Amino acid sequence: RAALHWLTYIQWTPLSVMDGVLVAVKDEIDCLPYPTTGGTRWLGKARPCEADAACVAQLRACGAVLAGKTNMHELGAGTSGINPHHGSARNPYNVGKVAGGSSSGSAAVVCAGLCPVALGVDGGGSVRMPAALCGVVGFKPTAGRLSNAGVLPLNWTVGMAGILAGTVEDAVVAYSAIVDQSQPSYLRPELNLPMLTSTPSISNVRLAKYGKWFNDSSEDIRTCCDKALQTLRAQYGWETLDVTVPEIEEMRLAHYVTIGSECTASLAKYLDKLKRSEIGWDVRVALGVYGSFSSRAYLNSQRLRNRQMFFHKEIFKTADVIVSPMTGVTAYTLQDDALSSGELDYINGAALIRYSIAGNFLGLPAITVMVGQDKGGLPIGLQFIGRPWSEATLLHIAFAMQEACSKNHRKPVVFYDLLKKD
Repeated sequence: RAALHWLTYIQWTPLSVMDGVLVAVKDEIDCLPYPTTGGTRWLGKARPCEADAACVAQLRACGAVLAGKTNMHELGAGTSGINPHHGSARNPYNVGKVAGGSSSGSAAVVCAGLCPVALGVDGGGSVRMPAALCGVVGFKPTAGRLSNAGVLPLNWTVGMAGILAGTVEDAVVAYSAIVDQSQPSYLRPELNLPMLTSTPSISNVRLAKYGKWFNDSSEDIRTCCDKALQTLRAQYGWETLDVTVPEIEEMRLAHYVTIGSECTASLAKYLDKLKRSEIGWDVRVALGVYGSFSSRAYLNSQRLRNRQMFFHKEIFKTADVIVSPMTGVTAYTLQDDALSSGELDYINGAALIRYSIAGNFLGLPAITVMVGQDKGGLPIGLQFIGRPWSEATLLHIAFAMQEACSKNHRKPVVFYDLLKKD
């Protein structure tokens, strides 16, 4: 009888609000019993998955149901999500368009309604960029807020796990479940979770906008994001401040040297023994470029990192967040001839990554939320970048933006309502 009572307790007492919630996991994060391939044909065998990543273990402890692994751009070395080995993730708003990379599959499954939450990894906008292209929330906390244990160490100083979710509320719940609280409190500020229903009471929020940078996007994106800022001002009285973010191009190049150098250093023991035919053509080119960076270039990039942190700290003396579009273009067309080889589209790639760098290179928290659609019905995301450890503020602001804009959003063409009864 006692055993039966205990069985009933286990069966009916929820472990947390995540109990029974489907969560998908990017194929860059260890999740038993699946191999972690990093989007390759070979890495799953060369590096067997032996335990859950810390964030996956925490989700399991909260009762989440791990739905499986999601596709990604091979080794995270691209922005399209086109993968010649495992197939290419497609955008649920238009299956002829890219989903973005490198957390392409995670963005697509959330957008299509298959999971309310998915895990991704963000080393160069790889959570936020596909989230924006697929019209979902993409959230990258401050570097160090989440554990990277069990995440492929492709770029250890700029990459970290992140969350893709259907709503800001879902992102908050998932965030609360996977925050790393194993470190001593003196290493990071105390965790604060926002009460989102109190958002209308927040006043005097100051949004920093660098006009030249903000406007370096397509006309549809520029117009939509400007309208979103006007809405925040009209509904909440929030102020937009004109600022300058110096040396953005230099920061982009320094980040590229950093992420590329760390990727090749991390994979060296595998790549030295690997046949290049095992790698997609686009990633072969990327790895060739990464391998050309010198130690001097890497160290000079870190000097630029410190310089950029100073610039951003100066902005945060007068502003609460920096605001920008999330991408310079909306999702572009999948080219059939790229599906079997990968794609090198540096024009669209540069436009997609244009606003991602500070979050990774400087370890700043950042979030994107859908604010509208272009003339073709493809999603447009707005990004908020915060000072270190300001996740609660970012989530408040993103929720306010969501509440102001979501009523007019159209659902994707491919969408499965898992709550709908037949």
